[in-house]
Amino acid sequence: MGKAITNIVFDIGWVLVHLDYAPLTRYLREHGADVEHMRDVVARIDLERHEMGEVAGDELLGNLARLGRKPMNVADLRRRWLDMFELQVPMVGLARRLAERYQVHLLSNVGDLHWAHLSREFGLHRIGHGALPSFVAGVMKPEPRIYAEAERRFGLDPTATVFIDDLPANVESARQRGWYGIEHSAYGDTVQALARLGVGV
Repeated sequence: MGKAITNIVFDIGWVLVHLDYAPLTRYLREHGADVEHMRDVVARIDLERHEMGEVAGDELLGNLARLGRKPMNVADLRRRWLDMFELQVPMVGLARRLAERYQVHLLSNVGDLHWAHLSREFGLHRIGHGALPSFVAGVMKPEPRIYAEAERRFGLDPTATVFIDDLPANVESARQRGWYGIEHSAYGDTVQALARLGVGV
């Protein structure tokens, strides 16, 4: 191993929080939407453009509402869009502990509505030393430009940076820029992977 790790970058979804789409998809079906799983929703509401900051939150909610044949209450729909997160307390605790000794940052594919909710309800914006949501960057993982923007904004040396994400493609893209990468599946496995890189946890 070369240079010591000084920077640790966390994804949010399925790392610091888990997601339960069932209340949203159930609500959509109750209002006549032909959806069974979240994957039936994503392609039809411009979610990627939303998470790149090209479609504002209110427009996204309008796209969701148009999936149904029955009118939806906007406040109810917003609540179900926001209330899908379960905080992963051990992982958040890990990030906060590491931030006492390392530069810790968040890098996530997320739109403005979810980011505001995650900040308000869970204080994720206060973890570590800065966050780069994709709607701010204007680009999403695994596109290399978002990693380059994180390097620029946070002064990251790729050879001293490790990225923790649940998706192999996102981890591999970071590795292609010279970062270390950990594919997250469980708290204990990620702690062990950090320790193998010499990160004191």
